[in-house]
Amino acid sequence: MLVGIDLGGTAIKAGLVDRDGRILLQSSIATNAGRDYRLIIEDMQKQVEKLIKDKGISIDDIESIGIGAPGLMNDRSGYVIYCTNLFWENVPLGIMLREHFNKPVYVENDANAAALAESLFGSTKGAGNSVLITIGTGIGSGIIIDHKIYSGSHYAGAEMGHMIVGPNFYRCNCGNMGCLETFASATAMVKYVIHRLETDKIKSSILDKAEGNTENINSRIIFDAAKEGDQLGIETVDRMIKYLSIGIINVFNILDPEIIVIGGGVSRAGGYLLDKLKEEVGKMLFTSGIKYGDIVLAQLGNEAGLLGAAFIGVNRNRTNKGGCENA
Repeated sequence: MLVGIDLGGTAIKAGLVDRDGRILLQSSIATNAGRDYRLIIEDMQKQVEKLIKDKGISIDDIESIGIGAPGLMNDRSGYVIYCTNLFWENVPLGIMLREHFNKPVYVENDANAAALAESLFGSTKGAGNSVLITIGTGIGSGIIIDHKIYSGSHYAGAEMGHMIVGPNFYRCNCGNMGCLETFASATAMVKYVIHRLETDKIKSSILDKAEGNTENINSRIIFDAAKEGDQLGIETVDRMIKYLSIGIINVFNILDPEIIVIGGGVSRAGGYLLDKLKEEVGKMLFTSGIKYGDIVLAQLGNEAGLLGAAFIGVNRNRTNKGGCENA
């Protein structure tokens, strides 16, 4: 049996998973980010211990523990190099859990973990080379090459949200100008709408749907307005599609994956988003003589992070890439 932990800025989801990818038991607790990292890791330990007790098994029945978290992870040492959401830097997450449970522990970026889950059990099952793009508050990505997670030489090889695609009217949280997530994330869409409403004083049903309060605007409202013919909604969605397509065509041209998967909250726009995206990407192909990969929606939803985390160790051992138990 495997343990998967999806560590986020607001919640920690943990679960017991079998080798067939079935989540047998899971729980969620508040992260309470901002506390000393030792307290958060202690909560994770107690959470896993409770799952094991509630399932009526022992730690001896656990094969390995995998953790997916936002940020840069050193998958060899088990250290969290940098995690903005948790205010962590050089935290020995994997080492502390390994010492506590005396089991192999693996740490990985959460988008990479989700990409692994989709490749094993979801929309990219059977594909050796695939890329998952998660679109929500920001933009994350996970890369699978030859059925293995690709993290890069410095553990920062899948930060698609920080691909520079052009000048913008505000800077990214990372400090750079022009990051993809400042154009194509849910946050970017909301910022653009508010910018246009306040700067150009235009009328839009988006504000009506938000009950006159710009703080209530979200990507769902913007997509709904666009579908109903609202000009600002259409303009905002088209802008998002344009820049996301730039990011996607760059991925196709560099990596040539079999499939690119769209996940995260924005993917709930479904076929409306996917059809527009495929059309725009099609315009950017540098030649019609080459077959490009497909673009599809993710299948596993919110369970992808936990499920993928559980299988990090299985994937690494299959590809002869150890975890922090070998550090």
